Formats: sequence, C-alpha cells, structure tokens
Amino acid sequence: MDSENLKSMSNNSSCVLFNTDPDDYRCVVILTVKRATGTFSLVGCLFMLFVIWLLRRYHSLAQKMILSLTVAAFFDSVAYVMGESHPEGSLCNFQAWWLTYFDWSALAWVCLITLNLYLNLVREVSTSRYEMLYHLMAWGVPLVMASLPLLKGYYGPAGGWCWITDDHVAWRFGIWYVPLFSLIFLMICCYARIICVANERVSLAEEIKPLKWYPSVYLLVSIFPLINRLHNAFYPKDPSFSLTLLHVLSAPLHGLANAFVFGLDRDWWSLVSPTGMQLALQSRLCDRTRIGEYHPGAVRYTQADLVDLSDDDDDDTNVLFYSPDMTLKDRGP
Repeated sequence: MDSENLKSMSNNSSCVLFNTDPDDYRCVVILTVKRATGTFSLVGCLFMLFVIWLLRRYHSLAQKMILSLTVAAFFDSVAYVMGESHPEGSLCNFQAWWLTYFDWSALAWVCLITLNLYLNLVREVSTSRYEMLYHLMAWGVPLVMASLPLLKGYYGPAGGWCWITDDHVAWRFGIWYVPLFSLIFLMICCYARIICVANERVSLAEEIKPLKWYPSVYLLVSIFPLINRLHNAFYPKDPSFSLTLLHVLSAPLHGLANAFVFGLDRDWWSLVSPTGMQLALQSRLCDRTRIGEYHPGAVRYTQADLVDLSDDDDDDTNVLFYSPDMTLKDRGP
C-alpha cells in the first residue's frame, strides 16, 4: 500500500493540469507538446548563435542587440523544456521566475531593436552611446517584473508550466499581457512610421522588411496564450484542453520565430553556401594570415553601391541605415 501511495504521489507531482487522474492522456499530450515546441525554439536559437559566431555578426550595435535577443530567447526556451509541470514549491517558483524574466527580456530586446531603428532612421540620431542603457533596460526591467510576483508569493502551477496562479488573474494581465500587447501596438506604430520613411528612400525599403517581423511574430505567438488565460480567468476550475494545447503549441515558439526572422535577412544566406561556410570555418579555426579569401567585416544596413566593406573586423558601425540625404546626429541629452 505504501508503494502505491508513493507511486500516486510521484504521478501527481508530474501532472497538475486538469485536476484529474495524473495518467490522463491530456496531461501527456500537453507536456509532450510543450517540450517539443520548446526544443524546436532551443535548436533555432542555437543555430542563430552559431551563425552569429561563425560570420562574426556581433560588432555593430545592431548586431549586438540581435545577439542579446537570441541569448534571451535561448534561456526562455530552456524554461519550456525544463522538467514537468511541478507542484507548488521552490522548484516551481524558480521555473516561474525564470520564464517571466526571460520572456520579458526577449520582449525588451525586440522593443529596443525597434526603438534603435526608429532613432537611426526616422530621427537620424546616432545611438552608439546608448548601448549600456539598452542593456540596463533589457536585463534590469525584467528582473523587477519577474521578482514582484515571487516576493508576493503568487507563483505556482499554472497549466503546462509554473507561472502566476489562477488565484491572481489581475497580476497575470498586469505583469505580462497588458504590457505585452501595449508594446506590440507601439512597435507596430513605430514600424509604420519607419516604413514610410524607408519608402521615401527606395533602396532602404527592402532592408527593413526582415526586422519588421520581430513584433509581428510576438503578436502571433501570443494570441492563443492570451485567449487561454482569459478562459482561465472566467473558468478557473474548468481548463480547456484545446486552448491549453494551442497555448503550449505557440507560447514556446519565440526562439524559433526569431530564428525564422533572422533567416529572412538575405545578406547572410549568401554567406552560408557550402563554399562560404567552409571559408568562414577556416577563418574561424585557422590562423587568419593563412586565409586571405574570406573577410566577413561588419554587416551594414546600407545601399549596396555605397558599401565599403573593410578587411578589418573592428571597423564597427552603429548605423542601421544610411542614405545620401541622411546624416546621423550625435545629439546630447
């Protein structure tokens, strides 16, 4: 009898989704899908990090911001792969804090990439001096947002993973969903203005098309989680299997979606051909004096006929876009 009780306790610790038999097939489906989508995002982030390392796309401010976004999305994906749906306790609280922190950090970097692009292209302001401020905001604000529910004791089992519990619905929307959709709306407005300015400089319009998808994919992967959390708010004792399934299918896909947007950049596709990869690896792994054919340089978002690629990797640029009638101003405070 004791062994049966232990087995029952073990099972209950691995599935707390629908307040039913822990062997319910729905629990198995939800947790399997959560791990699968989280793993896909993890692989997408690793691929992005490899390409960034291989092609040395981490010199300019814009490239460093994409790198930071990828790191945040990587650790966010780890949270979705992390273990089972834990019962209340320190491990559950840690998973919830981790998820909230890196969800916020990835969102913050998307917002800052949009802001940086707006300042460069629309306001024509040089943003190189803002790098430390960007890092302070992207890693500091999420720390506050993730720690508030932890200090209040509001984290616990919340569906397919640990997060703010059903007893604190207002905190769910105040901490995440209201800021999320408000920021997405503001980013869409910024990109509308950016695209208008870019269209006036015809050669630049093509360059920003990949970047505009960052807020778009966040909107797409957040719709079903929002609907499911609204259903949880109105029916806390009756979770919907179909909505929960759609939730775990979409929410962990931030990293994979970012990798897809990253792949829309035509510049690096020309560099990941078999020959380009071979030369890049040789440049990375061999003495640079022995490899003279491959000079990646700092990637610049600029008109093709104005690009002057230097052989020096340290020839950095913080300018996302450039046109003949555009002069970036180093405006003081």
